[in-house]
This record gives sequence, structure tokens and C-alpha cells, in this order.
Amino acid sequence: MPERIETPAAPCDAATACRALHEAAALIREDPNRRGSLLEFGGAGQLVMTGDMHGNLRNFDKLQRFCALARSPGRSVILHELIHSDISRPDERDLSIDLLVRAAQWKCEYPDNIFFLQSNHELAQYRKQEITKGGRSVLSDFECGVEYRYGAEAPAVLEAVDDYIAALPLAARTQSGIFMCHSLPDPMLLDTFDVSVFERALTPEDLGPGGAAYALVWGRFHSPAAVEMFAERLGVELFIIGHTPQEAGYAVIGRLIILASEHNHGTFLPIDLSRRYTIEELAGCIRKFVAVE
Repeated sequence: MPERIETPAAPCDAATACRALHEAAALIREDPNRRGSLLEFGGAGQLVMTGDMHGNLRNFDKLQRFCALARSPGRSVILHELIHSDISRPDERDLSIDLLVRAAQWKCEYPDNIFFLQSNHELAQYRKQEITKGGRSVLSDFECGVEYRYGAEAPAVLEAVDDYIAALPLAARTQSGIFMCHSLPDPMLLDTFDVSVFERALTPEDLGPGGAAYALVWGRFHSPAAVEMFAERLGVELFIIGHTPQEAGYAVIGRLIILASEHNHGTFLPIDLSRRYTIEELAGCIRKFVAVE
């Protein structure tokens, strides 16, 4: 019989969780770095980009230790795809709500340093669009985890989760020409993709099938030629995304780096905002969470 997995205690009560999520949503909407659905970063300091984290609190703890924001005010962090943990055992629960709440609290504590991007799993949770993995309902597992954590207050927490997700921008861009988002549209959509979506507030049409935001966060199958063409359309040099699973923690496809942060080989990428990079130089800066004490 498999060893039972211990379930960690809730990080806070429902009222505290709701307050953190709503306050984080307000900060995200009012972010001075934000123009439409795009975050813009200048040429000073360090920006730490992550991949999908899917509830991995161990890697999140290491990220917080690495960033040490209390003594590193010039460092910023971008997070995305925090919810919907992978479940491989029948006695496991999806408690990725814990990571989402802790990340929201981190944003409230350091509003000028913590940033978030929209992802396909968050967007699916917001739209109540079912995702299945290994025959299980991902949305149901997440909502059952919220109910396990917060009991009768779970609906209020889920409402606060929706408020947070609705506030998320789509992408971030550095002065040095690095563009960061959860994914890129499928190659067949790149030449017709509505790039004006980054310059304006998102509409319900943008977020649904056929919309630009939906196409961005759900896209896969990137090739060097497609990445090159999209870089020219956006006037950028390099891309960093997540979304596509990477067992080794990252992959390089032409001008594109894919990061994965949700497992034991997970990675993150510190970027010096004061310099330009080749793709080889940028890939050389990738760090593994296992190397963080």
C-alpha cells in the first residue's frame, strides 16, 4: 500500500486569502509599468523570469530565497501559471490555491517587484473551460482543493481567484528587446495575430476561443522560422515563455527560450536589464532551483 502523503496546513484563513487576492488584483490593474495588457521594464536592475509553477511550493520557497527582495529592491520577478498541480496518486489533493495565495501576499508585500502574466490554466479556471489530464478534471480538482482548505468560505475564495485572474496582463517587454509571455500563438496564426491586443484592455472576445489572448496563451508547436517571423512583427529580439512541458527544465528554439518551473529539474532565468543578450548568452544565465540553498 503506498505511503500516504501528508497534507500541509493552510497558509491562512479564508478572509486573509480573499483580501490578498483582491488586493493583488487591484495592484495588477493599477501597475505603473502597465500599458494596456503589456508590462514594460526599463534598463536598470534585474528581472527574474519563471516558467509554469503549477503549485510547486518548494520551488516557490527557493525563488523567494534567491530573490531576497528585502535586501534587493532592484530585483523584480514575473510569475505565471501558478495553479492546477499535477496529481499522480489517488491520495493527493490539488492544493495549488496555497501557492496562488502566497504569491498574492508576496505581491502585496512588494508591489513594485512582483508581476504576473496570464496563462492558459488560469484563463481556463476563469472561463470554467474544462481541462483534463490523465482522465481527471483539472478544474474540479482545484475547486475541491479550495473547498478542502476553506470549507464553507470556498465560494468567496474562488470569487477572489477570478478577480485576480481577470486582472492579469498578457506579456512583458524589456527595454533591451526581450518579450515574455506564457506562450506564443500557433505558427499558423502568427501572421494574422492581432498584436494590438498588447496595447489595450482585454475584452471578453479576446479571452475566448478565436480571441487574441486565448490564441496567445494556448499556442504550441513553435519553430525557429515562426519565432523569427513573430519577433519581426513585434520588433523584439528574444522571447521567454513557458506552457510547453520541459523535462530538463528548459529548451531553446531559435530566438525562443521555454522555461519550466514546476518540477525537480525546474528552472528560472535572472536577466540583467542594463544589457542586451544573444540567445546563447541568455540561455547561459538559466538557473536550476535545485542549486538554490
